[in-house]
Amino acid sequence: MNIFDILGPVMIGPSSSHTAGAARIGRLAGIVLGEPPVKADFYLHGSFAETYLGHGTDRALVGGLLGFDTADERIRQSLELAEEAKIKLAFHKTDLGDVHPNTVKVVVRGQSGKVVDLVASSIGGGNIRVVNLLGFPVDFSGQFHTLIIPHRDRPGLIAAVSGLLAESGINIAQMKVTREQRGAEAIMIIETDQNCPESLASQIKGIANIQDVIVVKPL
Repeated sequence: MNIFDILGPVMIGPSSSHTAGAARIGRLAGIVLGEPPVKADFYLHGSFAETYLGHGTDRALVGGLLGFDTADERIRQSLELAEEAKIKLAFHKTDLGDVHPNTVKVVVRGQSGKVVDLVASSIGGGNIRVVNLLGFPVDFSGQFHTLIIPHRDRPGLIAAVSGLLAESGINIAQMKVTREQRGAEAIMIIETDQNCPESLASQIKGIANIQDVIVVKPL
């Protein structure tokens, strides 16, 4: 058990699960989108659905989407700030199936029309677990430096990406690759011990059949 499981993160309260974890989920959605949001739908499951108003989960999710960290005082005004920015928000109670009680599906549209979706759970102490991203089943925490790489499933891509990371002295802590079917759309989730600089991310993105490279620093 780590110290944050006992004490919790530095945060705007009242709950590490319902506010700090929710803020991290919203922030990750904003990072994956990679552009200013214009519309966001939040599908709340389990205890998130039942208590999100009283625990400020709605404000935390939106604050994270706006880029605020867990201790940012602006989380309290995040709904008003989103309204000022003309971001359309909607909160829906739903059943996401066999997932953690503190789970939300986030669907966000950006200024360019780009849409991203993720399903993530707040598992306690401000920690999160992402279980679905861009339609693919995944499993990562956001506690490591993370590369999210949508791509076409082609031979040699994994070796090409891992080779570039190795050449730059970046150690892979964990990698998971998921695909729809052989030769179709796929996604790499690579957790690393070091940050991937923008120049290297651009180099990876230049590999044939790599669709995007999203760099996530520890949340």
